[in-house]
Amino acid sequence: MEYPISLCKYAQCLCFILTQGGYRLNWDDYRYFLAVARSGRLSNAGQQLGVDHATVGRRIKALEKSLSTNLFDRSPQGYSLTDEGENLVSIAESMETGAIAAQSDIGGQNDSVSGVVRIGAPEGMATSILAECAAELCQNHPALELQIVAMPRTFSLSKREADIAIAVSRPTAGRLKFRKISDYTLHLYGTRDYLDANPEVKKIEDLKRIRGIGYVPDLIYDKELDYIPLLGPDIKPYLTSTSVHVQLEATLANGGVCILHDFIAKEHPQLIKILPEEISFTRTFWYIVHEDYAKSQRIRTVSDAIIAHIRKKLGSGTSDHD
Repeated sequence: MEYPISLCKYAQCLCFILTQGGYRLNWDDYRYFLAVARSGRLSNAGQQLGVDHATVGRRIKALEKSLSTNLFDRSPQGYSLTDEGENLVSIAESMETGAIAAQSDIGGQNDSVSGVVRIGAPEGMATSILAECAAELCQNHPALELQIVAMPRTFSLSKREADIAIAVSRPTAGRLKFRKISDYTLHLYGTRDYLDANPEVKKIEDLKRIRGIGYVPDLIYDKELDYIPLLGPDIKPYLTSTSVHVQLEATLANGGVCILHDFIAKEHPQLIKILPEEISFTRTFWYIVHEDYAKSQRIRTVSDAIIAHIRKKLGSGTSDHD
C-alpha cells in the first residue's frame, strides 16, 4: 500500500524519535518548535503561545536534548534554523495538520463557536467594513475571540501569522484555499475647498500643478496598490504614507488630492471626485485561508459572516462561483 507523503514523514519522525532513547512523542513540544521556527524569537513565540519566553526556551532545549541535535543557531538577532531544524519543519507541520484535523473533526461536533481567530486585512477594509462585522460576530458568539491585524503588509498563513487573510491579490502558491469576495472601485478625490483654491483640473496632465497624496513608493506591499504610475510618468505624490487613513486625513485637511476607495470616500461628503471618467480603478478583495483550517467550525463561521458582510457593504452580487 502507498501512503501519503505526509504520513510517511510522520512515520519517519516517529521512528527517529524512538531511536533517540525512547523519547515519548509529544505534539506540544513541536508546537513550540514551530512557533520559534516561524517567528525567529522566543519572545514572539511566547506571545503566540500565551507563555513567557523562558518557558519557550526550556521547551526548545528539552526537544533538542531528546533528539540529540541542535535545531537552532542562536544569535543576538534571534533564532535561525540549522539544517536539522529545517528538516524537522515539514515533519512538524505534518503533525500540526493532523492535530488541526483532529480538533476540527472531533471538536467540530460541538456546534458552539469559540476560541481565537486572527484576521489579517488591509487597513481601509479593516476599519471601514470589517470592524462592524467583527462586533456582530462577538455579540452572536460570546466565546469567540477575534483578533484583527490591520497593517500595510501581506500575511503568511503558512507561518500562522493569521488564520484568515483578506488580500487585494489572488495567491499563486502555497497550501491555501481562496475565493473572490468582491470587486471595489477607487477614484481621485479632493475637498471642495482645496479644489477651489488651486488650478482647475480638466485633464490628467493638470495634476502636475497640484499636490498629490499617496503611498510611500518603496513601501507599497502589493502591486495592486501602486496607482500613481498608472496616471503618467511625470505625476508623483508630494505627501506619502503607508496608511490609507493618514492619506485620507491629509486630504480632508486640504493637503492635496488622493486616490481613495469609494466605500471610504462616501462617508465624507466634502470630498469631490476628480476626472471620474479618466481616473477610475477596479480592484478585488480575496478571502484566503490555509487548507489545514478550512474545515474548522469557528473558521467557517467567521469566514461566512465576513464574506457576506463585505459583499453587502460593497453592494456586490458576487457568488462563490465567480
